[in-house]
Amino acid sequence: MSYRDDGIDHELRASLLEIVALSEQQLAEPLSPQARACAERVLRLARLMLAGIDDAHKHAATEAGTLATGQASSLPAIDENQRSVLIVDDQPANVKALANGLKDDYRVLVASKGEKALEIARGQHPPDLILLDIVMPGMDGYAVCRELRNDPRTSHIPIMFVSALDEVEDEEKGLNLGAVDYVSKPFHLPTVRARVRNHINLKIRTDLLEQMSSRDGLTRVANRRHFDEVLGREVARHARGQRPLGLVMLDIDFFKPYNDHYGHGLGDECLIRVAAALAGSLNRPGDLFARYGGEEFVALLADTDAQGVESIAENMRRAVEALALRHEYSSVAEHVTVSLGGASRVPAGSGDGAVLLRQADEALYRAKHAGRNRVEMATDEPDRNAVDGVTAV
Repeated sequence: MSYRDDGIDHELRASLLEIVALSEQQLAEPLSPQARACAERVLRLARLMLAGIDDAHKHAATEAGTLATGQASSLPAIDENQRSVLIVDDQPANVKALANGLKDDYRVLVASKGEKALEIARGQHPPDLILLDIVMPGMDGYAVCRELRNDPRTSHIPIMFVSALDEVEDEEKGLNLGAVDYVSKPFHLPTVRARVRNHINLKIRTDLLEQMSSRDGLTRVANRRHFDEVLGREVARHARGQRPLGLVMLDIDFFKPYNDHYGHGLGDECLIRVAAALAGSLNRPGDLFARYGGEEFVALLADTDAQGVESIAENMRRAVEALALRHEYSSVAEHVTVSLGGASRVPAGSGDGAVLLRQADEALYRAKHAGRNRVEMATDEPDRNAVDGVTAV
């Protein structure tokens, strides 16, 4: 059975085909220029991903590897039942009317001031859509929209203005600031509900595409791009709270001889099963496991000191050893093993992400030269025998 015929691929194809169909259906309806551009972008991305599936899955994988992929992903699932709408308006009557009209279908959040809206949008559970008034005391809706669009944490949240300002110039200004829609007061509630539904459906499809683009095509764990994004955010978050951030770098021992002698098909199966075992050994929701490149993987461990990092890394090592995957061409054992390097620090600034990576990489270098199939932790002094950014093979 070829890898592109397995359940994972069918699931991706089905999801992408549904996205294409829904996007084409939405584009047949009247939309604002911004909403139409967003729908066209989603459609284009979905078609590109459909076209690239066959190229992304060239190698064979067994049913055991396919089964393992169901455990390997460390990306959060999208829960369509928890979609939320934030209503920002200083008039209680408007808030009540909108909330009563939407509460049966969405989780409704409310803010009466622009500053509170920004606080909610930047929180742990940002809304999927913001209905934003313009004329409010203090920070007006235009200023709120500008702040949301300029903040990487909130720039992806669609904004729909709902305002008593009904001049064409007002609508043009709002849309030029990045809003996806503009509704004038007094509004017709069924129309607002229909527009909210369209934008939420588009957000769901966009989130799904984003999730797909954040996964490694073979192992289905997070990819390097997603890891780099999360690392930047976690460094900033831990720096603000002055909490330790842990990181483990590892790779499969003597993987090149494995590939050379068993073939790339079994090599891919090995990567899939090892990734699944490693991801399965991380049980905390705040942790991230990703494929860093080739046979190298990385784990980002929130709120974890050096002792905790070492303990988790040892659990990861044992998880791979427990697979007992035959490797007759390893100089360490008769089965597949991994070498791991760990580090932990309280970040002081944005550059500490690179410091953590370097420290873990140097520890991995020492683990390899100390005999492999082991965990080594970062020391205060850099390893002078290690070349910056390069580990032993």
